[in-house]
Amino acid sequence: MFKVFGFYKFIKVTSLKKNKDAMQKFFIKNNIRGTIIIAKEGLNGTISGQVKNIDKTIKKLKSLFSFRNFDNSNNSKSSFQPFHKPKVKIKKEIVPMNLMLNSKERNLETHLDPKEWNKLIKKKDTHIIDTRKPFEFDVGTFKKSVNPNVNNFRDFPKYLNKLKKNKPVAMFCTGGVRCEKTSVYLKNKGFKNIYQLNGGILNYLKNTKKKDSMWKGECFVFDNRISLKHGLSVGSYFMCSGCRKPISPKDKKSKKYEEGVSCTKCYDNLTKSQKTRFRMRQEQINLAKKSGSKHIFQKEYK
Repeated sequence: MFKVFGFYKFIKVTSLKKNKDAMQKFFIKNNIRGTIIIAKEGLNGTISGQVKNIDKTIKKLKSLFSFRNFDNSNNSKSSFQPFHKPKVKIKKEIVPMNLMLNSKERNLETHLDPKEWNKLIKKKDTHIIDTRKPFEFDVGTFKKSVNPNVNNFRDFPKYLNKLKKNKPVAMFCTGGVRCEKTSVYLKNKGFKNIYQLNGGILNYLKNTKKKDSMWKGECFVFDNRISLKHGLSVGSYFMCSGCRKPISPKDKKSKKYEEGVSCTKCYDNLTKSQKTRFRMRQEQINLAKKSGSKHIFQKEYK
């Protein structure tokens, strides 16, 4: 069993290259996979490994970057290693929005736990915003939520500028980090009633019983589990090898679905040569499976 640990921390970071190299070596030595983004404004990442190695990594992060607690974190489990390799990346921002966030700007009073969140989004005048990408929204979301249909988070402010400043705004994302920046942006624009789901969808699904839940569907995650359900158990979605988008069991029943080749979302957009190439790749994967080995191109784990 693997432990999956997601986190973020807004903190002033210096010596980016030195810290990146240190973490990369530590990952390899301790068999940790996943991705960490390091920027001058802080850290953001999701990693996976054996429990003892993840615990060692958490201590290393706190020691190397000199902090006691993460701004937010979440734990889940996986029966397989959900990441392909260890990656430590240096970026301008941990969430690209052309807005550098100072940790002191975070307003913790507007971070709502699941019960408080349910009360807020039940109110008729609350504007519920899913800050994630459209394909994530399609997998699952909260009742009555609106998705701005923005594929690049840098374009998100254009949508926010259209909102009414006197209306309560409730925002959510997978783990909470995208909402941290969005709430500061709105506050700077004069919005008064801005709230966010503390710990994001993952915290909500982990701590909310299904009978009390306002969530519909599953939550897309950027690893080979593809999606998670209540209790953070592995969901029912798969990944299309043609377009790398999540597909449901229902999607797989379509005539446009072909394992390793296409799905309803990409069938009409793929060229003949692409489909031929993908079929050859799938044949190699199938042969590897028959021999009891794993092919280099095999992405599906479930």
